[in-house]
Amino acid sequence: MPHTIKRDRYFWTISLQTVCINIFLGSFGPSQPLLREDQHTSLTVAGLHGTALGVASVAAGFANPRLVHRFGRATTGWFGLLCFTVGLIGLVAAPIPQLTIFAALIAGFGSSIVINASVISMNTHFGKMAPIAITQANAIASVGYVTGTLIVGTIATAYRDLWRLGMLSIVPLAAFLYFFFREKEVETHIPSEHGPQSGKLSLAFWLAWVGFVACIASEFATAFWAAALVIDRTGSTPAISTLVIAALGTGMGLGRWYWGRILKKLSIDSQLKTILIIQLVGFTGLWLSHNIYLSFFMLLIVGLGESGQFVFASVRLIGLSENRPDLAVGKSSLAAGVAIGGAPFLLGVLGDSFGISRAYIMVPVLIAIAYIAVLIAPSHVEKTSEF
Repeated sequence: MPHTIKRDRYFWTISLQTVCINIFLGSFGPSQPLLREDQHTSLTVAGLHGTALGVASVAAGFANPRLVHRFGRATTGWFGLLCFTVGLIGLVAAPIPQLTIFAALIAGFGSSIVINASVISMNTHFGKMAPIAITQANAIASVGYVTGTLIVGTIATAYRDLWRLGMLSIVPLAAFLYFFFREKEVETHIPSEHGPQSGKLSLAFWLAWVGFVACIASEFATAFWAAALVIDRTGSTPAISTLVIAALGTGMGLGRWYWGRILKKLSIDSQLKTILIIQLVGFTGLWLSHNIYLSFFMLLIVGLGESGQFVFASVRLIGLSENRPDLAVGKSSLAAGVAIGGAPFLLGVLGDSFGISRAYIMVPVLIAIAYIAVLIAPSHVEKTSEF
């Protein structure tokens, strides 16, 4: 088996599409305290922005097999990027929560379509090396996550009322990709005469699906409200705390790039169990910390633990789908929607009722569910590669 993947034009096109999405995610999560201050809303109302992303992901899950069947994976990815950009501009421009929530819905639908298309496209293009390709593409995308966090945090620190402008940096990058990276001449897509992939999936698939929900829920609960937790624990300002969240993205980037080398002798299932344990260790330290620098380090550990969960859990679902990858990825988008929509909102509700620190106890519960799902529904997907 080859020791490396070829990072060709296709790889970079898909990677940079996901960079756009991650700049948004990196700026969106830690911007929640700032947005809540601007709109004078409760944690529960602010959490509806995360719910909008979740609903959008569910819609994208239903739409994904149909869009891919009708237009092909490449065109579907570019369509998703267009929807995402329109929603992003609306989110920046809208003054009231009703409109920003709707804009988050549009941006979330587009971002989910891009992510779905990227996973299945990489899986098809790279074959057995797909887990490595997807992980490394996500590592590159993590640069966008950290960039988005730093842009919003820096602008919020220097010019409090201009923080939303940081998100607009995504628009020229998306336009550049479309006009200069998009393949102008592609093979005409002919929809399969059998229609979109469909059919019943096994019990093992659905158990793995529950584990996927738990993985994504713990990730987004941390990303959306970790800034609020740091504020509560350390007494820092919202603007400073958004900078601390850059550690989460840094850890995710490092993990996505290096875990394949470090855990190369383990199966996909064993790799996922290992990083779930690392996430739990980091979260425990974060929850107990009252020092901003220790919180920074623990968020780095949490990021290392979260880094490969999406990829490994997605590969598990594809492996259990009985050669129906488009259907599996569509179902994974439904799972992501449940997680993204439910976890941040539930955490917001619990935070309003019990305080953000006590509410965060739900995260280790989610980690435990994800770990148990791997134990009771093994995928038997082989190790990714021999670097």
